[in-house]
Amino acid sequence: MYNARRSDYDVTNTVKVSSAADVRDAVQALLVATWPGMDFTPLAHAFRDFELAFTGRMPGYFGVDTVYHDQQHTLDVTLAMARLICGYEQSHKDSELALGAERAAVGILLALFHDIGYLRERGEEARNGAEFTRNHVSRGARFLSRYLPTIGFAHWTHITGEVIHFTGYEKTFEQIGQVISDPRDLKLGHLLGTADMIAQMADRCYLEKCRDRLYPEFVLGGVAVPMGTGGKGIKYASGLDLLRQTPTFVEDVRRKRLDSGFDSAYRYLEPLFDGRNPYIEAIDATLVFLRQILRSESWRLLRRNPQVFAAQPDTMGNVRGLMVGYFKKAWTAD
Repeated sequence: MYNARRSDYDVTNTVKVSSAADVRDAVQALLVATWPGMDFTPLAHAFRDFELAFTGRMPGYFGVDTVYHDQQHTLDVTLAMARLICGYEQSHKDSELALGAERAAVGILLALFHDIGYLRERGEEARNGAEFTRNHVSRGARFLSRYLPTIGFAHWTHITGEVIHFTGYEKTFEQIGQVISDPRDLKLGHLLGTADMIAQMADRCYLEKCRDRLYPEFVLGGVAVPMGTGGKGIKYASGLDLLRQTPTFVEDVRRKRLDSGFDSAYRYLEPLFDGRNPYIEAIDATLVFLRQILRSESWRLLRRNPQVFAAQPDTMGNVRGLMVGYFKKAWTAD
């Protein structure tokens, strides 16, 4: 199934994660099966608003122009979050640690808008959303504080403003834990952070996307090549250099975040897949493949060129042009 998987489908090759409608329907089926009679109306509204925002039709926003963190990434994460939530709930039936339908809905809202901080707002000077790489999570928290009251979740804004930080590096887990008192909300953060990591690393085109799309985002965000250093202090010299460091990155993520920081929350997928974990299996297969490539330097094996699901059809070309301009400035800066 791994080899036959379509590039814009989820890890099971059954849900088209480039389609907000398809993911909405899959999420609804999971949640309603877990909580029969659940009112899905607010989440259906949120899926519509997600699509409006990311396609540039929400007032005040330009639409997504980041090529790695595009619409498909968010929808893939949202589907993974729904599966994790439902698997968790199956494991905690009749327990005081059960999430309940409303908290589950909050988890879906968090996943759906966890990367909205990459979207440029009208009037901002940034030329691409990747420039918000370092602070996009805080921007997402601010969006949720404004948005959630419009769909009846105003009383959750304090919690969501903290839980969303499980998807980034602006706050440590210890700092988040000092604010969140309810263990169920903390677990929601573990599930969210897990969904964010495993969905992207299990993507069929993860390696190509790291090389061709994540690297330009790191450049424009000032992560790969710091501005004002004359080219010194380079963390990632190229997309291939990023791939060479990927095995170590994935191992660190699994040890420090998935297993430790997120308390092995990925295991809550197992009740839904008869004890298997298709996400972890896909990640393992990708790492095996990458190590083979690194040993042989056969980069031609990475030949997939999946569609970018951004607001404009020429987004990839624009990002490459901006990256070249960034390099020129970084190398000539005093």
